[in-house]
Amino acid sequence: MALGLSLIFGVLKLVNFAHGESLMVGGYLYYFLATSYLVHALGVPLIAALAAAAPVLFFFGVVLEKLFLRQAYQQKTARYDEYVVLVTFALGIFLQNLALPLFGPYNRQAPAIFKGRIRIGDLIIAGDRLTGAAIAFVVIGLLFFFLYRTYLGKGLRAVAQNPGAAAILGINVARMRGIAFGTGICLSGIAGSLLGPIFLVNPVMGVPFAVKAFVIVVLGGMGSIKGTIAGAFVLALVESFGSIWLPDPTRALAYKDAYGLLLLVITLLFRPQGLFGEKVRRV
Repeated sequence: MALGLSLIFGVLKLVNFAHGESLMVGGYLYYFLATSYLVHALGVPLIAALAAAAPVLFFFGVVLEKLFLRQAYQQKTARYDEYVVLVTFALGIFLQNLALPLFGPYNRQAPAIFKGRIRIGDLIIAGDRLTGAAIAFVVIGLLFFFLYRTYLGKGLRAVAQNPGAAAILGINVARMRGIAFGTGICLSGIAGSLLGPIFLVNPVMGVPFAVKAFVIVVLGGMGSIKGTIAGAFVLALVESFGSIWLPDPTRALAYKDAYGLLLLVITLLFRPQGLFGEKVRRV
């Protein structure tokens, strides 16, 4: 999820406050595909439902970018930064309140791609969590291959570095931005599909994960894909070891989310550009 947020900021230079709701859309989309008649009657594997959800999420993101954001960075709206904050925040509220009457406030348990447990010595790993981690690593590998080994990915990186120079070289900047936003929404939706079997699918499921995604992106460096991955590992370690260090284990987990916010404050105070971000000096 954080990778999608970082990619959108890196290319479009905007913060998507509706990113958590795209995770929710992905969770519901996978749930209905995985519980559909086609999957049960024909015995289609659940991994196919995840694969089918990805292009739908991508085009959903492309449509959102074209309808609500493209006119902003094409200088058709005044006060671009304020517009982006308001429109993405309003879009998140709209998607939440659209999901409530459509699907209800009830929790839904999405079927896991791999059920059961795996025992490694005294360590027991649930199959849905192991599957989610494995697919996440595959998605990260595919994203790096796309960005660094394909012409389209190199075009995205060129627009992220200098959109004016990219346009001079013949790159369609508007098209690249649409692809970047669609890819970011797709990554967030895939995260929702993987989290659906582990947690419960509901209209507000994306809110806590969106907070963690913002912490990770700021920690790693806004727009840095490698920094986002490093920031995710750092946040996971801080939350895990922070729960161990407290003397009362029954209360330690209650403060787990606070460790990430504390880490965010420390990062903004001492290294606001993040671990892999570049320091910018305004003149």
